[in-house]
Amino acid sequence: MTTSLLAMVLGAVSLHAQTDALEGLWQGYDGEWVHVSKQLVALAEAIPAEKFAWRPGPGVRSTSEVFMHIALANFHLLSVTGPKMPADLNSPDLEKTVTEKAKVIDWLKRSLDAVKTAHAGIKAADLQRKVKVNDRDATVDGMYLRIIVHANEHMGQLVAYARVNGIVPPWSESPGK
Repeated sequence: MTTSLLAMVLGAVSLHAQTDALEGLWQGYDGEWVHVSKQLVALAEAIPAEKFAWRPGPGVRSTSEVFMHIALANFHLLSVTGPKMPADLNSPDLEKTVTEKAKVIDWLKRSLDAVKTAHAGIKAADLQRKVKVNDRDATVDGMYLRIIVHANEHMGQLVAYARVNGIVPPWSESPGK
């Protein structure tokens, strides 16, 4: 009886963990944004502080620089759609100067939340509004697509960085670990 109860409890915990890992998938832009946001934050939190300076080679972004690149790009690309850049985004060198794990995660979370909030408040008709980015015509919808694709592109880069350093992304660990 005790073994059966334990198996049921562990099975429920495993199912819950798998469900959490899938949160947002197949739920449109907002759901996918929640999904990639949670993964980025979970990965940033799983990487030890001393590995934030790690880079795969000379001239290649370090771990902290990749996370900051995502955050700064989120704010920049979002600003093309209308929201203002944060007042404290006042240096072109933040990608290289913000390296402390807690500060990097704070910038990352702020940028992810800014995109989520802005997208949640946009009206469907506004998605087709024309904008200019890098001397090219685009739409607000296209900018949001670029933001999520960019975040996922660098997620892959960060997963590779983590694995090279012996860090398993939290969502791919076996249940119970």
